[in-house]
Amino acid sequence: MCGIVGYVGKRNALPIVLEGLKRLEYRGYDSAGVVLWDGEEIKFEKTAGRVAALEKKISNKPWQGNLAIAHTRWATHGKPSDRNAHPHADCAQKIYVVHNGIVENYLEIREALTREGHVFKSDTDTEVLAHLIERPFLATSGPIALEDAVLDALRHVVGTFGLAVISKDDPQKIVAARRGSPLILGLGDGEYLAASDAAAIVEHTKNVIYLHDNEMALLTPQGLKIFNLSKKTLEKPVDTINWDISAAQKGGFAHFMKKEIFEGPAALENVLRGRLLEKDGVSKLGGLESVRDKLLNVKRILITACGTSYYAGLIGKYYFEEIAKVPASAEYASEFRYSNPVVDESAAVILISQSGETADTLEALREAKKHGALTLGIVNAVGSTIARESDAGIYNHAGPEIGVASTKAFISQLGALMLVALFLGRQRSKIPLNLGEKFVKELKGLPAKMEWILKKDEEIKKLAKKYLKHKNFLYLGRKYQFPVALEGALKLKEISYRHAEGYASGEMKHGPIALIDENFPTIVLATKDMVYEKIISNIEEIKARSGKILAVATEGDDRILKLVDDVIFIPQTLEMLAPILSIIPLQLFAYHTANLLGLDVDKPRNLAKSVTVE
Repeated sequence: MCGIVGYVGKRNALPIVLEGLKRLEYRGYDSAGVVLWDGEEIKFEKTAGRVAALEKKISNKPWQGNLAIAHTRWATHGKPSDRNAHPHADCAQKIYVVHNGIVENYLEIREALTREGHVFKSDTDTEVLAHLIERPFLATSGPIALEDAVLDALRHVVGTFGLAVISKDDPQKIVAARRGSPLILGLGDGEYLAASDAAAIVEHTKNVIYLHDNEMALLTPQGLKIFNLSKKTLEKPVDTINWDISAAQKGGFAHFMKKEIFEGPAALENVLRGRLLEKDGVSKLGGLESVRDKLLNVKRILITACGTSYYAGLIGKYYFEEIAKVPASAEYASEFRYSNPVVDESAAVILISQSGETADTLEALREAKKHGALTLGIVNAVGSTIARESDAGIYNHAGPEIGVASTKAFISQLGALMLVALFLGRQRSKIPLNLGEKFVKELKGLPAKMEWILKKDEEIKKLAKKYLKHKNFLYLGRKYQFPVALEGALKLKEISYRHAEGYASGEMKHGPIALIDENFPTIVLATKDMVYEKIISNIEEIKARSGKILAVATEGDDRILKLVDDVIFIPQTLEMLAPILSIIPLQLFAYHTANLLGLDVDKPRNLAKSVTVE
């Protein structure tokens, strides 16, 4: 959600920050802007629309300069428009700010600044930051450092921010600060970068520093300084990004989403690699060693997340109860912090987030810690806030996921949840060795079975074309397949804008069956498992009402062929691992539906990859 890129160094900054914005387009945005210091004057341009529209506006402007900041905005306050696009300036147009996050008390600040004579030109909350930073410059006739003005301004701010600021009155520096919205600093050869995402800077350097909340950085051609909001200098470790820019490119696929669906087998292999001991039927999780004893004694597990990660958590609930025999539940992170959660030191709270920066999940983490619960993060982004603030956790190692609609990250999250459940089940002696060995062997064999499904890509494309005329879909599943139905429906909604509803099949007669007719198709997850006969009953009910059915079923199930209109077969596996296979046809079905409709698959409207504001 939103993107920031800043550069100061020896090269022309403009192409560097514009290319950085392109690397961040996957995050979701509705406008873009850039501001550059050319050594004498500040140049800036902004526009509603894509980065390409911004480039077109400045294509005939021969701007050159060694310092620039740029931004892609996802609207929160004020509709998408040129005037609401970032950067925002002060009254004298000497100070320019780009900002991710929300200033919660912006109305009070704006009213106070208006009384002081400040004039506002946008509807955004961000603009108050530029005017707040301007105040110290107006209050003194002598020189003032930009970082001091920013520090003074942020003392008035309630809310979240990841921001970058430049000033004509104190040039040759970028001031960046963070609270609740990610910022990463890149260290190059005589040059420094700031960005909201590593994808924007990894082409230029792999040496990075992650800013933590309430920290500020000063970037100049001479070097980098970091301090807290009391201006105490901080020493920060330099980390290394372990992937290159090719991992964030399409690799011959038409869209990132399709590339990432096909990376599902590798994503599962990566999360399992080095963590399975087949001869002992157990998982080995170094990230949990520091809390091992406490984890083995928890009396309850609560999984909290948002969107796709929440649906992974629903499957994880079954894992923990069936394998580890620990009472478990899953809850939306956006509801957790407001529900007066009943958790204490006897509970473990697992927080799932691809980015590790999801605002609601991060606040749920902090709420859980207040109650004394053990907190475990399952995240994909190394160095992210949830990874740092959790007591312990597991990295997915799925690699960068660029498509807004999550695919391979979901699969890797299921792998991580299975690892934790298997660890608990074996360590607590809740499953015998032979069963543990069976789980481990089947997990290791899943990537090959996933590849088998991916070879059905053209078959699934034909099915998407057959059902393209329909604008409403019902997805049904039971037990382990119920969350898959929810996730499959979400994928179709996200990228094709078709109405799709995931439902527990046992609830059909309690309402949804009223929707069924020949124009309302149902996608049924009908794998061979303990509830197979129940699903068959649902299929019979739908057919009795002339409903069209597309089933995802287990290879070799000849019976299903006589009952449904169309079927996609997947290989046989253990019941609890079937979701890792059954989700793949639904991901491909959603992808092909959106692509056949000519939609922007990787950047669906109104959505952002990383939701860093509530």
